[in-house]
Amino acid sequence: MDPTAIDTVLVAGASGGTGREILRLADSRVPTVRALSRDDRKRQSLLEAGADEVVIDDLLDPRAGGLAAVVEGVDAVLSAVGSGFADIRSGGPFVDGQGVQALLDAAADAGVRAFVMESAIGVGEDPASPLASLFDTVIGPVQRAKGETEAALRASGLEHTVFRPGVLTGGPRTDTVTVADPGAKLWGTVSRADVARLMLAAPVTPAATDRTFEVVGKPTLRDRGEAVDWELPGR
Repeated sequence: MDPTAIDTVLVAGASGGTGREILRLADSRVPTVRALSRDDRKRQSLLEAGADEVVIDDLLDPRAGGLAAVVEGVDAVLSAVGSGFADIRSGGPFVDGQGVQALLDAAADAGVRAFVMESAIGVGEDPASPLASLFDTVIGPVQRAKGETEAALRASGLEHTVFRPGVLTGGPRTDTVTVADPGAKLWGTVSRADVARLMLAAPVTPAATDRTFEVVGKPTLRDRGEAVDWELPGR
């Protein structure tokens, strides 16, 4: 997709750490940044973070009419949705699974051009690092839900990119991350700000189209990484 062709992006999970980093980065680069949150109390803080529009809805229990209005006029969906430990204790359903899949269906129906998903290292059946195996042990139900959503995204026909980051941190953006195909057995940490940059860049980076990447911060196992010329959208 042409870097200047993105007029509207939807940031799902905008209230979370990665979501807010996307809002800050997209603010000066995309004409209309729409934030999705289920908590109306966060509306003002999302506007201050860089959203032009805030839509309040619950992916697991959307308002009457479904999610059509949420994705109307959107060029790219950036899904930074994630479950917490409290959600795991509840036993589901998980927003990473059923919720994002509902958003994906709405995006496909609306003709959205690209869908980018923040997943997690260790999702899927690919060979895994010890860190990824630990993820599967600690948050197994969520990992499986993410895996189901990844599969649905690949089958959707939409241009897509999936990122499987390692342990997310609140550190600064460095632009020096390692990305690799699934099965590279990457392990380590990566800042939410760096993941946000990749997510915003993916729809306009040809090498990221219809790809899945493991993501960690450098210099961890940099010899396993792939060189990608990440672009960012521009007004």
